[in-house]
Amino acid sequence: MIGELRHWSGAGALVCFLAAASLAGEISTDERRSDYEFMSPGLQRMQDDDSVNPGMLSVLDGKTLWQRKEGTENKACADCHGDATTSMKSVAARYPMIDPKLSRPVDLEGRINACRITHQGAAPLAFESKALLALTVYVAHQSKGFSVDIPDDATTMQFINAGRMVFVQRQGQLNLSCAECHDDNWGRKLAGATIPQGHPNGYPVYRLEWQSLGSVQRRLRNCLFGMRAEPYTYGAPEMTTLELFLAWRGRGLMIEAPAVRP
Repeated sequence: MIGELRHWSGAGALVCFLAAASLAGEISTDERRSDYEFMSPGLQRMQDDDSVNPGMLSVLDGKTLWQRKEGTENKACADCHGDATTSMKSVAARYPMIDPKLSRPVDLEGRINACRITHQGAAPLAFESKALLALTVYVAHQSKGFSVDIPDDATTMQFINAGRMVFVQRQGQLNLSCAECHDDNWGRKLAGATIPQGHPNGYPVYRLEWQSLGSVQRRLRNCLFGMRAEPYTYGAPEMTTLELFLAWRGRGLMIEAPAVRP
C-alpha cells in the first residue's frame, strides 16, 4: 500500500483486475525491488540529485531543528547526540524497533517525540507536522545507503507477525488487502501505473501527488482510504506494527531518504 499506486476511480475494474490475477504470495528475498526501480528515469534523476530533490529542503530544516534548544530543559538534540552525521549513521535502518520500556515497537517519529518529552521537557510534535517530518527525514538521511536491518528475535517477530496480519487482512468496501496489490500483483499495470512492491525504505518521501513530504503512516492511511476502509489513526498500534512488518519485509534494501515518488 506504499508507492506509486494512486487512488483508483474504477472500483469495479480494480476488483476484476485482482480477481483475474494469479496469487504470487510473499515476495522472495531475491525478488525484492525498491519502488525507485518502478519510477521513470526523470524521477530517478530528481531523487538522485540533492540539488533538485525537493525533500532535501526538509533535511536542511531538520538540521536547524537538531541544534535548536527547546523545552523546560533548554536542550537541543545535539546536546545529547552530538553531530548527527556521526551519531545517527545507520540508526534509521533499524527502525521501527522494540522499546524495552514500552514493550512495543516505536518508529522514528515516536522516538523523536519520546526524546522531546523525556530529555527536553518539550511537548511532542504533531503527526505530519513540518517540524516532526523535518527532524525525522534529517535523522533518516544519515542512514542513506545503509541496508534495512530489522532483527528477527522472538520479541520482534511477535510484532512483525501482528503487522503481517494487518497486511494480509481484507478491509473496506472493496474487500481488499495490502498483499493483493503489493505481493500478488507487483510489476503489473493498473490505470497506466506500475504497481510497486510497496517498501518503506525511502520514507519520509516527497510525493509529487502531495507536493510535500510525508510519512509512511500518511501513505498507509491514503491506501486505506483508497480501499474504502476506515483508516487507523496516526500512531495506532496497527499502524506501527504494520510499519515494522513492512520494514522487515524490505530488509536488505537501501535507505533512500528522502526519496521522491510520483
